[in-house]
Amino acid sequence: MADNVASSKYFLKWTIHITLVLMSFYGVTYSDPYDDNIAFQAGTENQPEFAAAAKPFRYLIYDVNPGEGFNLRRDVYMRIANLVNNLNKDEVWILVLPAWKKMYHWQSKDVGEQTKIRWSTFFDLPSLNHHVPVMEFEDFLMSLPDYSIDEVYHLQRYKEPWTHWSEKMQIEECHEWTGFHERPNGSYWSSFFDFGHDMDITAKKFNCLSIQGHASFIKPFLLQNTTGRSVFIDRAETLLHDRFGNSLYWQARKSMVFAKHLREIGDEYRAKHLDSTDETDKTVMDPDWRKNEKKAGDAKGGPYLGVHLRRKDYVKAHKKHVPSLTYAAEQIENLLQKYKLKKVFVATDAPTNEFSELKSYLKKYKVFRFEPSKEIRMKYKDGGMAIIDQWIVAHARYFIGTHVSTFSFRIQEEREILGFDPETTFNTLCGDDDEECEQPAKWKIVN
Repeated sequence: MADNVASSKYFLKWTIHITLVLMSFYGVTYSDPYDDNIAFQAGTENQPEFAAAAKPFRYLIYDVNPGEGFNLRRDVYMRIANLVNNLNKDEVWILVLPAWKKMYHWQSKDVGEQTKIRWSTFFDLPSLNHHVPVMEFEDFLMSLPDYSIDEVYHLQRYKEPWTHWSEKMQIEECHEWTGFHERPNGSYWSSFFDFGHDMDITAKKFNCLSIQGHASFIKPFLLQNTTGRSVFIDRAETLLHDRFGNSLYWQARKSMVFAKHLREIGDEYRAKHLDSTDETDKTVMDPDWRKNEKKAGDAKGGPYLGVHLRRKDYVKAHKKHVPSLTYAAEQIENLLQKYKLKKVFVATDAPTNEFSELKSYLKKYKVFRFEPSKEIRMKYKDGGMAIIDQWIVAHARYFIGTHVSTFSFRIQEEREILGFDPETTFNTLCGDDDEECEQPAKWKIVN
């Protein structure tokens, strides 16, 4: 009896959660998602015959190559979010957000485990849900009494090199490590964002799908060649943006509003150390991102220079483009003088001794770096610290970043959303031997 009551409460909680997700996105209610009499309809234009009828609504889960960093993963989210946006023109799909887990750049050893982290730690889920219906992976598991995902497709590039690029896909033998292991009963086990180590999460069906194409190229396949309620796409970074930099791209990007608790920490720091507030900086934003259509130059920015100085692996990997600390300081001082600023905020992965050295070259100025308390670091992990850094730097009067860094690129996007003049945003530090280095392309916002 107790087990039945617990099961009923579990089901009710999940049903309410899904209803709220869909109501938030569509503004309407839906038929019972467990009604097996509802047929799943799909178009058939230039596609193979449907294998079987599927049922609404459906889940799309995805994952990314384990080696990819935080800011590249944010880019992949936009590709898949816009795929789901496209899918929802035909059928009701919910995007299941992949839980964050340890990655290369999250190297802190004193913040506890950096795994199974919810998206709400870093981003505002209601804002994401204004673009596509989303839910956390942990909450998605509530819909799986047997912890079994229906179908998994591991995306892989074609083994043979191409001479003429064209969009194509084909189920083939796996020719790379997938992380999925077949069991004697025919199911497939994987770690599934590390939840699989504690729960026996499996997939009923697994295939490798060789593909080259844009994200929406896989849409007909999902509608017509998959029948499961839940479909998992692995190595989603293989899919390209449909239209990089168009209005739909920017809708997805604008929806990625940072979590309020992280913005508030950054705002408090700006006000305390950098004389910066949204009112004085002209960066006041509506809580609903859909109502924000800032024009270039609307934002003024705080009275400080914002710098992203990538060090560590970049010093060797991009030696030509990463300046020495002395030359970085020289470029920073030139900008401080040009814009008549006395303060500079530096977002950097440089170790303490390197940051101290940089400060020693800028003794006439106040040089800041966000140094959070142990409590904040434990609570929001390395990913949260990166976002706070980006939020503070994004509000500077002038920004200069690091060559080909996705961390800098995300800051440039944030400044476009806030309404800064592109001339104060798309700038990069030059290497020691390249004083007139090429500056980044200006990917301007499209509202």
